[in-house]
Amino acid sequence: MFRSTVLICGGTGCHSNHSGEIYDEFVSQLAANNLTNDVMLVKTGCFGLCAVGPVVIIYPEGAFYSTVKVEDVKELVEEHLIKGRLVRRLLYKDHKTEEMTKALSETNFYKKQTRVALRNCGVINPENIDEYIAYDGYQALIKVLTEMQPQEVIDVIKASGLRGRGGAGFPTGLKWQFCRNAKADETGIKYVCCNADEGDPGAFMDRSILEGDPHAVIEAMAIAAYAIGSCQGFIYIRAEYPIAVSRIRIAIEQAKEYGLLGKNILGTGFDFDLEVRLGSGAFVCGEETALMTSIEGKRGEPRPRPPFPANKGLFGKPTILNNVETYANVAQIILKGADWFASMGSEKSKGTKVFALGGKIVNTGLVEIPMGTTLRTVIEDIGGGIPHGKKFKAAQTGGPSGGCIPAELIDVPIDYENLAAIGSIMGSGGLIVMDEDNCMVDIAKFFLEFTKDESCGKCTPCRIGTTRLLEYLNKITSGKATLQDLDDMEKLCYYIKDNALCGLGQTAPNPVLSTLRYFRDEYIAHIVDKKCPAGVCKALLSFEITDACKGCTLCARNCPVNAISGAVRTKHVIDKSKCIKCGVCMDNCKFGAIVKK
Repeated sequence: MFRSTVLICGGTGCHSNHSGEIYDEFVSQLAANNLTNDVMLVKTGCFGLCAVGPVVIIYPEGAFYSTVKVEDVKELVEEHLIKGRLVRRLLYKDHKTEEMTKALSETNFYKKQTRVALRNCGVINPENIDEYIAYDGYQALIKVLTEMQPQEVIDVIKASGLRGRGGAGFPTGLKWQFCRNAKADETGIKYVCCNADEGDPGAFMDRSILEGDPHAVIEAMAIAAYAIGSCQGFIYIRAEYPIAVSRIRIAIEQAKEYGLLGKNILGTGFDFDLEVRLGSGAFVCGEETALMTSIEGKRGEPRPRPPFPANKGLFGKPTILNNVETYANVAQIILKGADWFASMGSEKSKGTKVFALGGKIVNTGLVEIPMGTTLRTVIEDIGGGIPHGKKFKAAQTGGPSGGCIPAELIDVPIDYENLAAIGSIMGSGGLIVMDEDNCMVDIAKFFLEFTKDESCGKCTPCRIGTTRLLEYLNKITSGKATLQDLDDMEKLCYYIKDNALCGLGQTAPNPVLSTLRYFRDEYIAHIVDKKCPAGVCKALLSFEITDACKGCTLCARNCPVNAISGAVRTKHVIDKSKCIKCGVCMDNCKFGAIVKK
């Protein structure tokens, strides 16, 4: 029996910030103090509050230590684990209250969250199947195999209102029903697939679930296979997720050893096996038919629909495909019931949604909230607001396929219907926050650059259309566009939406259309006034030195192109013909004497 447990975040974010070395140092320090048999060390998945990682939590006190460094470990062992005294300087300090918090549940970041898909992340050792089982793991699979008929399973998922968390929001139970009803060929083969490709910039929800709770996905896929009559599944995951890949492979092997995967599972006569397929990072492979084409060993390109995958999918067989977060809800729905899940969320959007909160926000990280929670709650209460006293300007949801929500709509409830009504989408769950210093034309250009590069090129509307859209945006940000260009660009957006082959092309214009809808004045300022109101677009910028200049020469000494001149203690001048608009002078000025115009 251990008297203390030390949880150390082993997710990608903290791992990249040396949490692995912190774990190793704990091993050394515990051994040096003869505590190896008294203190249990656990490398968990992501706790969610990535902004203050690496995170270490010590139980039974529940002390929440943040921004821990390798050199802090010795003090934590000596003070907390040996002397029983909290190391107050390392305790997480709530941004709003400035109070040090001992427990995770006491923080503003967690108070308004409801963790279903993330329930085990940061709680269990993801590489130990026994810990998953201790938290009701595989109980749902046992229940469906011994107490339920396949159609009953589908009926429960339907009644729960679970919708696909990968972006489209299609009812999960209905998708399973279509595949169950589909006639298999003479082989009788049907497939269950998991989309763990997750290519949206700034999104890491699925990665974190696989890193922190891989067995939840395996169990759900086995349940889905039983429901539709499948014996083989594939998890398609991008190779850039090495920790997630390693942990899902470990989990699959453990499940096989325990008789939870493979032939005659738990003696019920049900067979189901899983394989991992690695993707090379193509964004288009997040589209279901392109993903299946890639699993087949071909170039990842979408296929025309119909036929839909439920009838003719992977290798031409009936197939269901859900993303990681969708599967992460399934076992809990089976165990707790459809009514339990449907009691959360809004009328048509049930349950919770995980968001990767990033951008200009204090508390970056993973957030899981009931559907219908307002954007204000996410940004101000959970996210801690905008840093440095800046004003909230917009939030971008849905990644490159999504839209921008302006500040005047901050009280919109976040669910599928409300986001669609204001020109955005839920997407897989990226939520990027922007402040007054962001240029919305530049934001639209950023996402168009991404979708243009990620287009597979199979259809002309996407291949050529995104290229032309980007050309228009480049003209606007360089001050060379006309108002006619703005009208033509908007028409092109609708043409691409109506004619592209797959979801990537059909949604590629969304960032442009949403910024045109809510921030058209910024586009007009770029075109008519030749000014970027946010001071971002370099071609429309100029730097000037004001009378506040003290002549300290710091700006001149740091200018990389010698564009600044002036004597000591006299006002300096910028030669605009030489200036490359890099902003180094402004960054180095201690008197605020340099302004962008």
